[in-house]
Amino acid sequence: MSRLIDEINKYKESFRGKVPKEIQETMLKATKELEGMQLSRNSLQVGSKANDFLLTNVLNKKVSLKNLLEKKDFVVLNFYRGLWCPYCNLELQALQNINDELISLNAKLVALSPQTPDSSLSTKEKNELEFEVLSDTDNLTAKEYGLVFSLNDKLKPIYKSFGIDIPTSNANSSYELPMPAIFVINKQQEIIYSFIDEDYTKRCEPQNILDIIKENIS
Repeated sequence: MSRLIDEINKYKESFRGKVPKEIQETMLKATKELEGMQLSRNSLQVGSKANDFLLTNVLNKKVSLKNLLEKKDFVVLNFYRGLWCPYCNLELQALQNINDELISLNAKLVALSPQTPDSSLSTKEKNELEFEVLSDTDNLTAKEYGLVFSLNDKLKPIYKSFGIDIPTSNANSSYELPMPAIFVINKQQEIIYSFIDEDYTKRCEPQNILDIIKENIS
């Protein structure tokens, strides 16, 4: 199984060859400023009880954490920024690659973002995802998990020049986004593993998710 970090590094190398240096420097500076805020310290941590949610999937059906845990021993929550984020798409594809093994471990994989159901459906179709993709309208669930930040104003025109329209994707003009995160939640609704990073280019290696679940099977 290929490592997610290797795919991310390939993308980074391609990005550096295509995008003007001054734009890269502005984006890097914005990431450093977000890292300096250390928002992840306020997120839910290992040992915390995971907040329940009731969110809409791409078929306009409601999905709750409580109901998922009634059927499964573990739930893996992936908070991602949106279809427009190449790092999110690489991560979602890597998660799809372990989905069958997660199913064999009686674990349910769920991805959520502030995108509308239509945008979430596009994400599911583009990445050929076989797991639930939910719409976290207005980032309400991401806020409860302590993940939300406002996009740096200097990034807005850059994103626009890339053809990224976050207000339309999210049906919300706030430019609020979740920090990419993974939470592994057990049957008792306890968080047994979390990965959160203010740097959106850093993602959880899928093998770590499998390892923690295997370690916690009774």
